[in-house]
Amino acid sequence: MANNISVYVLAGDWSSLPFYRDFLDFSSILTPAWPIIILAGLITNTVNIVVFLKAGVKDSVTTLLLTLSVSDVIFLTLIIPTVISWQIKTTPTTTTLHLLFYWPAMTVYDYSSYISVFLGVTRCACVVKPLHFKSVFTKGRTVAAVFVLLCIDVLLHIPVLSFRQLKWVTDPTTNTSRLTVVRDFVEEGAKAKINDAINKNGIAWTLFVVMIACTLIFSYKLFESSKIRSRPASERASGESSKKQEQKLSSKDVHVVKSVVLVCTIFIVAQLPAFCYSIARMAVEEFKGTGNLVYLAAIAIKLSLTCSMINATINIFVYYNCNSKYRAVFRALLRISDSKTT
Repeated sequence: MANNISVYVLAGDWSSLPFYRDFLDFSSILTPAWPIIILAGLITNTVNIVVFLKAGVKDSVTTLLLTLSVSDVIFLTLIIPTVISWQIKTTPTTTTLHLLFYWPAMTVYDYSSYISVFLGVTRCACVVKPLHFKSVFTKGRTVAAVFVLLCIDVLLHIPVLSFRQLKWVTDPTTNTSRLTVVRDFVEEGAKAKINDAINKNGIAWTLFVVMIACTLIFSYKLFESSKIRSRPASERASGESSKKQEQKLSSKDVHVVKSVVLVCTIFIVAQLPAFCYSIARMAVEEFKGTGNLVYLAAIAIKLSLTCSMINATINIFVYYNCNSKYRAVFRALLRISDSKTT
């Protein structure tokens, strides 16, 4: 899960802090890529939404992938003010309007994480025990689960969604009013600690471990299925027990599992910088936003945010290569003859 991008302004000379020059060099390389990633993400996810709706949302997998695409579009839209702010200023600020959008964006991104993990868990259950679970995860129940996950996500993020407010503040010197982000740093610090404990550590690590477990199980089942398919047809027909028949994946199941494995793997890789940052925050006090390592923390935050945006952008390549129905509808929309079969 992504981390808090707001870093408190420290008194004194910014340039004297450790890793200041490294931060500027890193920002000059990474930050210009953000608008490109966001634009690409908005386009790819919009395409995903159109394709899924055109193909028909008839099963739980399509329902979850459509929800994931919608969530990613909202996340990329809400993160734009933060990206603009970091494009304009290399020094983090504490009162700009972009701060109002950051935590809603991260709340939506965490919701995407919940959907990804739920997709992994449900597909894992269907692969391990297909006769038991394929009839359990219906489209109706999946829609209900999506709504429940949204409610849980919002409830868990109430502390960080509530400590920044937009108010009209009068400047006594000019007698004019302007909209300003009002912050109570004592309250914000306390609520940020709650968010760290619940969302960044407890839930985040749980989701991460669950995704790794699902990916390992998927990989094993794909390997097992490939061994069965490589055997002669006569041997498969005579030697398979009913239990093995149950465990064998159909051609359609194999492609679904491959796509879910790739989605899970992308999720795991994208989360690694955030988890490394989370460990550093717990182990090294100076690594927090108020310490002398503020710029090293800012580097980790920018890398984490970049991975989050990439994670919300590249799923289209998974769907196109692993889902024949998605590919057929996509090519039909572009009026390209589909010579690739699955």
